[in-house]
Amino acid sequence: MTPHFPLAPRYRLDDELPWLEGIDPARNYWIWTNGEREATVAIPGIVAPSLTEFKSLLRQFRALQPGDRMTLTRTADALVIHCISPNCYAIETQISKAPVWHLFDQETLDSLLMTGHPDWQCAPKDIELGRRLLLRAWTAA
Repeated sequence: MTPHFPLAPRYRLDDELPWLEGIDPARNYWIWTNGEREATVAIPGIVAPSLTEFKSLLRQFRALQPGDRMTLTRTADALVIHCISPNCYAIETQISKAPVWHLFDQETLDSLLMTGHPDWQCAPKDIELGRRLLLRAWTAA
């Protein structure tokens, strides 16, 4: 049996290396793991149908204490946020079937979660990311 060794890249808004490729229309965060384009992962974001629910989700996130976790279920997947410390949060994913926790400071994760606002629209260049996710799903089936 091999020892458990999770990868934990950390991201900040002011990182020197680019790490966010974009956010597609379905609010998936396209992240280059450790800034490597070959290790791109699409992390599901939040989708709030109303402003009231959006505000509630943000309040839940901002109220997380170290050791707490928040699970946001979507149609096909879920977003799990762990509060590691007062200014450190982790989002669970898998890369090549290996567990990965992407670490974010509060400001960065808060900015990503803002895309859950009902009126948010992705950048025109990021529409192609949504198409790429559909292509992945079709080739996996």
